[in-house]
Amino acid sequence: MRFFTRRDNVCIKRNGLMTSAKRKEERVHAAIPVDLGVGTGITRDVSASGMFFETDVDYAVGSEITLSVKFDTPGGELVMKCKAQIVRVEHRDGKVGVAAKMIESRFEAAN
Repeated sequence: MRFFTRRDNVCIKRNGLMTSAKRKEERVHAAIPVDLGVGTGITRDVSASGMFFETDVDYAVGSEITLSVKFDTPGGELVMKCKAQIVRVEHRDGKVGVAAKMIESRFEAAN
């Protein structure tokens, strides 16, 4: 698996005006399977504060979800279990793109 990192300027709408802001966390571009409980997805970007993934499951902005992602490490496989809030949903090419902000997360050894 190959990872790419970047820290972007993003456009944010505040009080009806578009402004530019630096991302708070560095993002890693990676395609990692996500277990959503009600379906699955594939990450596109992951950071310490959130992730963007594509799925067939539709979500509403503002809703809370639980998800898990498995990582291979030198010490064995770990599962990151998270509670997240949906902050953006994009429908394109038959897929649903979902931006989720992490509320809480923990790592556990995979069974």
